[in-house]
Amino acid sequence: MKFLDEYRDGEAVRPLVEALQRRVTRPWTLMEVCGGQTHSIMRFGIDRLLPPAIRLIHGPGCPVCVTPVAFIDKALAIAERPGVVFCSFGDMLRVPGSAEDLLRVKSRGGDVRIVYSALDAVQLAARLPEREVVFFAVGFETTAPANALAVREARRLGLRNFSLLVSHVRVPPALEMLLASGKAQVDGFLAAGHVCAVMGTTEYLPLTARYHVPIVVTGFEPVDLLRGILDCVTQLEEGRAEVTNAYERVVAPGGNRTALALLEEVFQVVDRAWRGLGKIPRSGFALREAFADMDAELRFGVATMGGVESPECRSGEVLQGILSPPDCPAFGTRCTPEHPLGATMVSTEGACAAYYRYRRPGEA
Repeated sequence: MKFLDEYRDGEAVRPLVEALQRRVTRPWTLMEVCGGQTHSIMRFGIDRLLPPAIRLIHGPGCPVCVTPVAFIDKALAIAERPGVVFCSFGDMLRVPGSAEDLLRVKSRGGDVRIVYSALDAVQLAARLPEREVVFFAVGFETTAPANALAVREARRLGLRNFSLLVSHVRVPPALEMLLASGKAQVDGFLAAGHVCAVMGTTEYLPLTARYHVPIVVTGFEPVDLLRGILDCVTQLEEGRAEVTNAYERVVAPGGNRTALALLEEVFQVVDRAWRGLGKIPRSGFALREAFADMDAELRFGVATMGGVESPECRSGEVLQGILSPPDCPAFGTRCTPEHPLGATMVSTEGACAAYYRYRRPGEA
């Protein structure tokens, strides 16, 4: 398959690994921001190909993982109401709230449905005018434009029974929080290509200038990731800190103008709480006042609900790169994909799920 098989070709990987071995002269710690990158690294054993001096740690780039417990509890409260059709991506159904998850509500008769896009939920609302249809809008800049499009389409159709429970987050403020906190020693970042395909790369420029940390945009296949790692290490070895793009076939510096215009029309930037990280200024999207009638938090009166994280779950440290999943005492024993304590063990992009799937107990 074009743009896939050739980026998994061992003959293309080998010279990148050899170049890294020649280039690195001292220890460097790189954080891959996206959970999709983490899973590719684990799946293809990329971390095992690297020189020992290069250490990869995992960042807060899993949209399911960073959705706060409070928002899961809000989703539960809405989903169990009579007359509600609650729509979500599949991963979200198994994320634990304070006491249970959406699958438990579904098992009790709640109308909880898996959809593939917010537009699917809009179509449901058009077919079921007597029901309240709610879509759980989570994710980074990647998924937000499609959800903004759904809001605009619902408005065009005059639907009064469609709303969004919005927990969208933005990547650059989270990286700044990590750098400012100093809790995780990060020498450079591998930025998520699909996020930058929407937002572009310019928002990262102030971070490299302020913290002198290179940020390299990469894709998700072995060649993409190794190109990004080599670029990042080269900058570090040369004392440079720049925003560079190792995913040119997808990412343009200015991003996707159509998608950005949709975001500007429908959403506003707000402070947002992240699971395990707390509230980060200007790190989220919320519906603009013009679309407040589609805000499920307001419609169902759940805006002030809180949530309680499992005291045993250490996903907050995992999401900050402070703790490697196998170092959590509950990993693989009291916390498994079948019985997760936190979202990082549930999501297909979660770091804990990646280690559980691709690394046997006792393996590094």
